[in-house]
Amino acid sequence: MSKLLEFVERLKERDSNWVANTVDALGEVTVFVPREHILEACFFLRDDHSFDMLADLCGVDRGPEEDPRFEVNYHLFSTTHYQRLRLKVLLSEDDAEVDSVTDVWRTADWHERETFDLVGIKFKGHPDLRRILLPSDFDGHALRKDYPLRGYEPYSMN
Repeated sequence: MSKLLEFVERLKERDSNWVANTVDALGEVTVFVPREHILEACFFLRDDHSFDMLADLCGVDRGPEEDPRFEVNYHLFSTTHYQRLRLKVLLSEDDAEVDSVTDVWRTADWHERETFDLVGIKFKGHPDLRRILLPSDFDGHALRKDYPLRGYEPYSMN
């Protein structure tokens, strides 16, 4: 068994509800975590298994025809044992909100703001959830698949 799958087993041992599914492909392990358990799972991986760095957090719009429509990917890294692990939370369009992990890793602050700004996923408990890349009066979320390529304003060829 790979070292990463051992971490997945430890997650399951701690609380079997924390792991909805696991995918091991191309040397990468992805753990699907129900949104109500993401904060606990992240604290556990940081404190008990040295995943001390949130390398990236990003949101994905799988498309308006998909259910669940959105996913949040957490790319974790351990500076102790040099292992990477991906956590994934799936969210429906009707309730695209998940707990903020800024209390686990401070770097999540800007990653979550970017995901909110571009995809429209809300992070409950975030200390300052506002747009970070687009103007505050920008209409919509530019990385959603149903966002018009030319925006909502009429385009002219003048």
